[in-house]
Amino acid sequence: MNMVKVGIVQHSFLGDVIANRARNLTAIESLASDGAELVVLSELHDSLYFCQTEDVENFELAEEIPSDFTEFYADAARSNNVVLVTSMFERRAPGLYHNTALVFDRDGSIAGKYRKMHIPDDPGFYEKFYFTPGDLGFVPVQTSLGKLGVLVCWDQWYPEAARIMAMRGAEMLIYPTAIGWNPDDTPEEKARQREAWITIQRSHAVANGIPVVSVNRNGFEEDPSVQTSGIDFWGSSFIAGPQGEILFMAPDNSSCEMVVDVDLSRSENVRRWWPFLRDRRIDFYGPLNRRFLDE
Repeated sequence: MNMVKVGIVQHSFLGDVIANRARNLTAIESLASDGAELVVLSELHDSLYFCQTEDVENFELAEEIPSDFTEFYADAARSNNVVLVTSMFERRAPGLYHNTALVFDRDGSIAGKYRKMHIPDDPGFYEKFYFTPGDLGFVPVQTSLGKLGVLVCWDQWYPEAARIMAMRGAEMLIYPTAIGWNPDDTPEEKARQREAWITIQRSHAVANGIPVVSVNRNGFEEDPSVQTSGIDFWGSSFIAGPQGEILFMAPDNSSCEMVVDVDLSRSENVRRWWPFLRDRRIDFYGPLNRRFLDE
């Protein structure tokens, strides 16, 4: 067996970066004391989800690599002997910013980074205003625990991203996330959206025969512009095994910290039983490079 103890941190957040970091650190320490070897935080966990509005002042939240952000979380990883998956608003150059997942190894070194490739632009999720699409491709991050296929939020709806990560040897797919409901939606619509979100990510586990770790924030955040009713982040962070089986799911309405055993060795057997990679008809998949297949 190749068991990895995965710690997830599902939190709500404040407008106070220092307070958010302190709470994250307490969670990392607690999970590490419970045996966690890998800890995953949610998307843009240093602040409120600022993309509800288009405001140039929010660019002040961005940090460079290296910076206070990298120093803080590198120390958190090193002090607690964990591989740590974080999410940051990266200032790459003047006027050039990314939504970046940064992975620290147990010694506090930066194991690698991933820049979010798929950038949404919807009411309440105006990310194209802030983030340039990633240019690093879909490449797993090599850590002391193995190859981690780290993607970010909106990427989780795209099977192509998950497949390429798996084809490059990712042993696990990890999605730091910030997704929630419009409070004005009906209970039925809310249920459909949340179930679709869970289903699509479980399907990535099944199609690729590897575990999926998805960590969302929770709690209500108002829209500073008052143009919408804000976002009620639905939590529901979960870990699925290589057949899509749910190993753990957090509640949808409260914070949660949990350590979950994930057996990476199961992937080999699952891929033997369901050899999807073997049976792919790559000689006929060329049309996938097109935006749409017009007549």
